[in-house]
Amino acid sequence: MYIGNPVYQVAFLTDTFSGNNSTTAFTMSVAPANTASVLVAVGGVLQDPSTYSVSGTTLTFSAAPPTGTGNISARYLGIPASNVTTTAYRTVTNFTATAGQTSFTPPSYTSGFINVYRNGVYLPTVDYTATNGTTVVLNNACTSGDTVTVESFLVSSVLNAIPNTAYSISSANMPVGSVIQVVQNAINITSNYFTTSNSTPTATGLSVSITPQFSTSRILVQVAANMSVIASSGTATGAYATIYRNSTNLAGSQTDACLADIFINANQVIAGSANMIFLDSPATTSSTTYQVYCGVSGTSSNTMAFGTLPGYPAGSTISIIAQEIR
Repeated sequence: MYIGNPVYQVAFLTDTFSGNNSTTAFTMSVAPANTASVLVAVGGVLQDPSTYSVSGTTLTFSAAPPTGTGNISARYLGIPASNVTTTAYRTVTNFTATAGQTSFTPPSYTSGFINVYRNGVYLPTVDYTATNGTTVVLNNACTSGDTVTVESFLVSSVLNAIPNTAYSISSANMPVGSVIQVVQNAINITSNYFTTSNSTPTATGLSVSITPQFSTSRILVQVAANMSVIASSGTATGAYATIYRNSTNLAGSQTDACLADIFINANQVIAGSANMIFLDSPATTSSTTYQVYCGVSGTSSNTMAFGTLPGYPAGSTISIIAQEIR
């Protein structure tokens, strides 16, 4: 089991040749570093590296393979890297100046990869011009016999290097069901957390905010808490909890998905669960807040408590979790 991008795999690069009982040299599509970097088989039999050699892209057998269609295979275990930008080496050129000389012609250089010295003293870049790759021009003319040293650095290029760029996540390269992010708000109850006698939904304060990365994402919201109700008025009553997205009650017509409720007869006290789970589709990449709302049903003189039990305000934890899912 894994979470995130799927595991991708590719086969080793392989060349196939046909033997004719006389040809010993074959041209490969890439140049392996040495014989240990390529597995060679003839007629399905792996060959010892002592029976062949590689030079550039040429594979040469010590004895001609037998006749057969596609009976020779060369499987490459690695391909030499190339095109990595790196400083390869430096070139130092010394000049003996004539009186009044300002211009010097060292071997070609890359602008920005050059140092200039006059009589052993390093010259700041503001003291000369070196931008065209062929000449260095001093601001101040030399006297006869001055030594001017030009130190240039060659920058080479190697192909097939991994670029130093950040990986960009998109919904397209993640399988359906991937969890992109998880946000939680858990509170340890040390006193009465929330009580109400309102019959209309009232915010409890237990909330979590999440900013979806993709507008097509779904948000899985989970709530775990206790709730209780006291029928103090002597009549039957009930209590409920629901989940709001911002100002929208998600219960709607799906009351079994994100609406928890309990009901008691007259003159009773009962504890229940406010555990809820709901898969929402907010269709936005803006910050979105999910919050628990509670209320009572029946007479408003009855009271419900969210997160705690009557007479036992401490010792429990309430939590709400939001997961962004592809």
